[in-house]
Amino acid sequence: MSLESAVVEHLRQNVDQEQLWLSRKSFYESGFALVSYLLPDEIKQQIAAEVRDLLDERSIRRDLHLAETSNSPRYMRNVTAADIRAHGGVTVGLYESEAFRGALGSVAGEAVLECPYEPEHYVITHLERSGDTHGWHWDDYSFGVILVVDCPEVAGGGFVQTVPNTSWDKSNPQVFKQLVNNPINSYELRPGDIYLLRTDTTLHRVHPLEPGAKRTIINMAYAAERDFQKEISHETMEDLFAV
Repeated sequence: MSLESAVVEHLRQNVDQEQLWLSRKSFYESGFALVSYLLPDEIKQQIAAEVRDLLDERSIRRDLHLAETSNSPRYMRNVTAADIRAHGGVTVGLYESEAFRGALGSVAGEAVLECPYEPEHYVITHLERSGDTHGWHWDDYSFGVILVVDCPEVAGGGFVQTVPNTSWDKSNPQVFKQLVNNPINSYELRPGDIYLLRTDTTLHRVHPLEPGAKRTIINMAYAAERDFQKEISHETMEDLFAV
């Protein structure tokens, strides 16, 4: 059975309108929705195996602070979209799946479209050292879909924190002002979880790791119709993935 057929069959047999409605309510209220139920375990396992292989073969260590997000840190190993695409495995197939995007659209309440900027299609990130973090930031496009491959118990850090209904001015991001003026939501996650995040209007980060903890995810970026009407620059992606 093809990946697309497997997704279609899983959605038909295992996903109902009440689940989608509850996720859509969460997404509308907080910019965050746990949607782990949208994929069968076998596809999650295939992606996890592919992610681990690519980390072993193609990952690069990054330790940066990005001015466009108030010099928030990025301490991690990552694998670029180009390397994931060259591998040509299940991740690429899932990203292009019309059935998966359709289900995500049911949660988002609007069409979820392939990102027009290929370097943002997918990225693997791996946090491995004490203090490693994907610091406070927004993304250029409307949606992020994150599949958790490995993560610690919450006492080890690595959980997601968000500040919904915020906006990003790259020339004057004022991240700290956003943090003190708005409540911060925190979400505990487990391996195999998938969450949909409204990434352009939700300030978010991964809490720094404690000693001995590790966290691995793959992020897939998607666009909304409105994104095609924006002038979007890509400084943070270009800085983060510079060789």
